[in-house]
Amino acid sequence: MIPVIFLFSYTHQHQMNMKKIVHLFFLVFASAVFAQSRTVPVDTVITTQHNATINGSTFSYTAATGTQPVWDSNSKPVATLHYTYYTRNNIKDRAARPLLISFNGGPGSGSVWMHLAYTGPKILKIDDEGYPVQPYGVDQNPHSVLDVADIVYVNPVNTGYSRTIPESGKEVDRDKFFGINADIKYLAEWLNTFVTRNNRWRSPKYIIGESYGGTRVMGLSLALQNQQWMYLNGVIMVSPADYKVIRNSGPVAEAINLPYYTAAAWHHKALPKALQEKDLLDILPESEDYTINQLIPALAKGGFLDASEKKKVAEKIAYYSGLDQQDVIDQNLSVPTSFFWKNLLRDKGGYTVGRLDSRYLGIDRQMAGMRPDYNSELTSWLHSFTPAINYYLQEELNFKTDVKYNMFGPVHPWNNENDNTRDDLRQAMAQNPYLNVMIQSGYYDGATNYFNAKYTMWQVDPSGRLKDRFSFKGYRSGHMMYLRREDLKTANDDVREFILRTMANGKSAKY
Repeated sequence: MIPVIFLFSYTHQHQMNMKKIVHLFFLVFASAVFAQSRTVPVDTVITTQHNATINGSTFSYTAATGTQPVWDSNSKPVATLHYTYYTRNNIKDRAARPLLISFNGGPGSGSVWMHLAYTGPKILKIDDEGYPVQPYGVDQNPHSVLDVADIVYVNPVNTGYSRTIPESGKEVDRDKFFGINADIKYLAEWLNTFVTRNNRWRSPKYIIGESYGGTRVMGLSLALQNQQWMYLNGVIMVSPADYKVIRNSGPVAEAINLPYYTAAAWHHKALPKALQEKDLLDILPESEDYTINQLIPALAKGGFLDASEKKKVAEKIAYYSGLDQQDVIDQNLSVPTSFFWKNLLRDKGGYTVGRLDSRYLGIDRQMAGMRPDYNSELTSWLHSFTPAINYYLQEELNFKTDVKYNMFGPVHPWNNENDNTRDDLRQAMAQNPYLNVMIQSGYYDGATNYFNAKYTMWQVDPSGRLKDRFSFKGYRSGHMMYLRREDLKTANDDVREFILRTMANGKSAKY
């Protein structure tokens, strides 16, 4: 704060001006204090102009970053969400141009990940495999889908710069924000306001969500449709988390990790020679087939599986996972992912492998144990993302604030009850013939693994009548498959193709 000094002599003739001077002093003082207040404006936007060359096309675009309120039933702001909205300039017919609405996951994660590493016009300064390099910062993204769609990145409450109003205290009703259904409800309402403010009601609309964002966008597909009367053309799930499997034990949840184990072990050259000599995409169908047709039935027998059959199953799990056969038996054929991350390379250098991306290696205090000491991949990513998003928003997009950007925000406890999002997506698709779904997964993701994502896709519609509107894309990387330069291009090309393919282009919405 710059001090303001008033110099005057107190005489009778100045007495009448005294009140004005004191009033002015307090106005200046109050303004300075407010400018230093560590709060984000409830409703504001800042626009900047930029140029990009994407997919071979050079054009200008507008970046609008700001905040928009979450209203309660009495039209009172109870939170404000920070967003960044990119629009390509010189578009003759904005109504015909798709709008892509982007969320990350957590729950509690900011939108930074896909914003600065995947679909946006700027990406991190990282090496070709996704590892951090200094000095930190951002580069142009030549593969962004901004050439074919406008994009808005949304930070849910308490992530990024988004906050409740007030930020803390008894006045904050956490039940309105921090749970599967509460999250979907207020975000659907917020999107209605955003679409209205930006005149995008006529545009084809797509929502993309990563990790927990997969659960979020499954639920939003129906909430937008039935609560806001907003119909979508597409839902894209990136490394989706399906808690119908992840949070439950049982034969399916336990067995379904095996194809991921095969992929990660193949990457580290830890498989038997017969598998290691083949390409990854040649061995995964074999591992998937064994999982579905033999491993799940075997685990369903539990303790009643006879000893000889148990030994055969252990041999196969070891064969497809790279683990020691005795370790598999000691785990009663159900190998936890944490054990795999800790022990896959125990005798091959003693490194641990990453949870979200098993290409990454870590070093623990001791080699023995059931789980790694830390997530080697996440610490690597935070190296790059945290300084980059803070620099980019403040210095390139000119959004100035002392508020901390929450990479991960305080949203817990999170209410996971009544998760009907899988069926919500099915119902939305059934009601809306335009609605298509694409799933993108990295083969080396051990947190929300690719075979779990396939299983989710298979389970959304038990009738099978909607299966032609689903597609799956796999990549030779992890949870954030776009960090690997080769997959950044391929994955964006897949999103671009999905958007262009699913635009109605005058076709009637009917069966």
